[in-house]
Amino acid sequence: MAESTAARQSGRQADVAAPVFDNSYSHLPDRFFTRPGANTVSAPKLIRINRPLAAQLGLSADWLESSDGIAMLAGNSFPAGAEPVALAYAGHQFGNFVPQLGDGRALLVGEIIDTLGKRRDLQLKGSGRTLFSRGGDGRAAVGPVLREYVVSEAMAALGIPTTHTLAAVLTGETVYRETPLPGAVLTRVAASHIRIGTFQYFAAREDLEAIRLLADHAIGRHFPDLAKCDQPYLALLERVTALQADLVARWMLVGFIHGVMNTDNMTISGETIDYGPCAFMDEYDPAKVFSSIDRQGRYAYANQPGIAVWNLARFAETLLPIIHEDQDEAVRFAEEALKRFQATHDKTFHRGWRRKLGLLAEQEGDLQLIGDLLRIMARNRADFLLTFRGLAREIEGTAGDSGVRRLFADSKEFDDWATRWRLRLAEESAFPAERREVMLSTNPRYIPRNHRIEAVIKAAVEGADFRPFEELLDVVVRPFDEQPERSDYALPPREDERVLQTFCGT
Repeated sequence: MAESTAARQSGRQADVAAPVFDNSYSHLPDRFFTRPGANTVSAPKLIRINRPLAAQLGLSADWLESSDGIAMLAGNSFPAGAEPVALAYAGHQFGNFVPQLGDGRALLVGEIIDTLGKRRDLQLKGSGRTLFSRGGDGRAAVGPVLREYVVSEAMAALGIPTTHTLAAVLTGETVYRETPLPGAVLTRVAASHIRIGTFQYFAAREDLEAIRLLADHAIGRHFPDLAKCDQPYLALLERVTALQADLVARWMLVGFIHGVMNTDNMTISGETIDYGPCAFMDEYDPAKVFSSIDRQGRYAYANQPGIAVWNLARFAETLLPIIHEDQDEAVRFAEEALKRFQATHDKTFHRGWRRKLGLLAEQEGDLQLIGDLLRIMARNRADFLLTFRGLAREIEGTAGDSGVRRLFADSKEFDDWATRWRLRLAEESAFPAERREVMLSTNPRYIPRNHRIEAVIKAAVEGADFRPFEELLDVVVRPFDEQPERSDYALPPREDERVLQTFCGT
């Protein structure tokens, strides 16, 4: 950290190479994006570079920490080869279709080829106005930037497909929301930023040529094997459906609530994107909502799989004209593809729950056992994280059951369930140590709890203190390690620390 801090303070010029861009999206027709005007900030200052990610991308962290690098990360200037564009897209927002959204506060700087030969987008969030800003300022406050940094990297450490954060930079300027706040820019890395809403943008304009171009681009970039299929566009729908089914199941297994599952926030690549009013549950509640703008609970925890299918149906609608010239046949093919969502979701979902409970083989009655535990957790407001991690610790005997049962107001309900659970475990031949290892590698000890994120944001906003951010980030990128010196980070909030709502950054 000492070298990094010195680099930030000096704004030194590093004698290393700038990123080499290899763009493809910005070479599509002009109607796919707009090119930005000047959007400089007054005094950019580095908060943090994600050095491990920079290494994966084949980027020089030293260059990123130089004055030229910070200028790029703030959107002030760009190296040769970068072709910044704001992407066009539409979307259903809380079920209501908006025919033009687009990157109103973001820029796709360009694409790079990482060390594994994969193409990755570098995008700035909070970089200023574009033609899609719709009257907004195009800027981001430091709070949402820190939230996305922490949560995206925690999700990656949990093994959940996600965009990553490469850097966070202060702008030296103030943005105005409910109160004046320090401005910041986040650098996001994604397999791509192609969304369901991108297809909807062109479908709304009945631009069949653009839909076909976009589909071909998505296949070539993400799924080149599909180009050989007899029906490549149907295969695209099937592949995206499978990826989203698996993704949402993984969210559910860690108690993650995206908060704003609009169609413009679902990627074709199957990555989690747009960490706005997201949150992890403390106590288990299938109807849990945190987002301040989700007043009807549309995107509540338990609704997420159903919303994903609804969104995918909107994606299917955009592809119908190119799936089959006979629209009745196209609809039939699309409906069959969407029906496979449930099987894919359930495969990941059920296998994950079994592993969370240490069940290494599938047996009839397992789903009932899992469902019964979740129901008594909901009735007793048991902490999601502590319940499953606690069971993992107590797998080798009954003496420690008090550690979990104390989470339940009605401890008899837990005792009755635990008796059934232990009988089920006894039907398998696995050694307790083996089972415990599976559970400890499945049930995280640490997630970015909401009250911890709020404390990070408060310290940054009120005191320009980023030490809590650095410490929380260091904890959550090792979610399965015990980290005894950081055990407080595993605890749920006190009553006065509870976070009831989370907010978008706009």
